[in-house]
Amino acid sequence: MAEKGPLPEGRLDHSAPETLSLKERMMSLSLSNASAREWFSKTRESVRPWAEFVNTKRFGVPKSIAPVPKRIVKNIETFQGNYLFVFMGLVVFCILTSPLLLVALAACFGACYLISVKNQDKKITVMGKELSLAQQYAAVGAMSFPLFWLAGAGSAVFWVIGASFFAIMLHAGFYQTQEELEGFDLQLEEVQTV
Repeated sequence: MAEKGPLPEGRLDHSAPETLSLKERMMSLSLSNASAREWFSKTRESVRPWAEFVNTKRFGVPKSIAPVPKRIVKNIETFQGNYLFVFMGLVVFCILTSPLLLVALAACFGACYLISVKNQDKKITVMGKELSLAQQYAAVGAMSFPLFWLAGAGSAVFWVIGASFFAIMLHAGFYQTQEELEGFDLQLEEVQTV
């Protein structure tokens, strides 16, 4: 019987690795948690028409303070998707109006992109130890933290939270619900005894 040579080792498939463009990779992103995916799709489907959301005829001052909490809860349930877009719009506005924060985000995302490109060819080693992708991303996060602090990311986050809360509560508090427009609101009048 003829002797066989050593068995081949390593990657046997010599086809070129599949390379996706940045746009294709962004479009292929998916949420890993099933409940998060379900919430996101339900919220996206619940976006009401924007003409209804900004209908100025539906805005009105409540007759008293008593129906305001019910009105706010009902409007938040009805316009949850729209409020999410308002929040995202304020985030984009805050980033675009803060050039240093924009540079910090570009540097962080650029570093993450370079890491993903470098890891397609070969793993990165530091002092003889091979770093996993998660460790490399953690290092980028740790190094970008001071940059975000200098760029004022903390104040930007709190500005977005405050502005979103103010805008959403203002809309939810003054936007009349369908029940209020139909006149099913019961009002009790005081009875004077003589």
